[in-house]
Amino acid sequence: MINSDRKTARLALDESGLDRAAALLRRGCLVAFPTETVYGLGADATNEKAVASVYEAKGRPTFNPLIVHMSDRAMVSRYVDLSDRAVTLADRFWPGPLTLVCPRKAGSKLSELVSAGLPTVAVRIPAHGAARDLIRLADRPIAAPSANASGRLSPTEADHVLSSLDGRIDAILDGGACTVGLESTVIDVSDTEPMLLRAGGLPSEALEAALGQSIRSATEATDDTAAKSPGMLLKHYAPGLPLRLNAKTADAGEALIGFGPVAGDDTLSASGDLVEAASRLFRLLHRFDDPSRFSGIAVAPVPESGLGVAINDRLHRAERG
Repeated sequence: MINSDRKTARLALDESGLDRAAALLRRGCLVAFPTETVYGLGADATNEKAVASVYEAKGRPTFNPLIVHMSDRAMVSRYVDLSDRAVTLADRFWPGPLTLVCPRKAGSKLSELVSAGLPTVAVRIPAHGAARDLIRLADRPIAAPSANASGRLSPTEADHVLSSLDGRIDAILDGGACTVGLESTVIDVSDTEPMLLRAGGLPSEALEAALGQSIRSATEATDDTAAKSPGMLLKHYAPGLPLRLNAKTADAGEALIGFGPVAGDDTLSASGDLVEAASRLFRLLHRFDDPSRFSGIAVAPVPESGLGVAINDRLHRAERG
């Protein structure tokens, strides 16, 4: 739940401000920061509760994938697998306004929420030097959608961020106006053929020239493919086992995921905290999607308010498979 007493600190983009912002990120707080494209709303991408708080702060209506910002290629290689095409594009355009959707590396500690339960992760290395400094100081990848309330214009100045998120986030690093002013271009390089999922600050013609081939647009693709990009329709994670919602007890053979007073085999949140519930949703669905142990998964009722709207949306889509 948003804390109305929260104060959003406005930090100068200097050594002291960067140190303070990095410390806040390490503690699981939310910090807006400038990139060359737009201001991002940053959270520790390995901290599930911090990532869930991003959705809450933005009022984001569903769990769309988030772009994870990295400081350098060495950090990227710890979390995702880069195909030959990905390497070609990274060599040419990173740091810069290009996001690559790549397979999540086995054993990755990234939150499931950053990729909405999908096996891919959207990553980029920003060209903004201070943004990379912040990531290095925080010493962890930073999930950062645009730093604005859902449905509002993307912010290219600190005042734009504060106009919709003041009191909802912990701090903002004021780096002046963004130079590009458009979100990054997103290209899926996780499959055999690259696909443009979102047009942005890098022209698709430049990508095609670098690869020496044409690139299909997601408008030509199915929803299953488009699901991998932030800001597009999602193919939500559906467990292999049948899913039953609004359950207070488990039927024979079922695993029960609890919430609040319903304890279950494990719980989204014993205290009824929707941020905690969002942070644990994908983890528990994956954990109990085990046909060697269970015949189905039952999930306790979750309130249709705040992040509960997104949680229930996710569960209903998963229920439909």
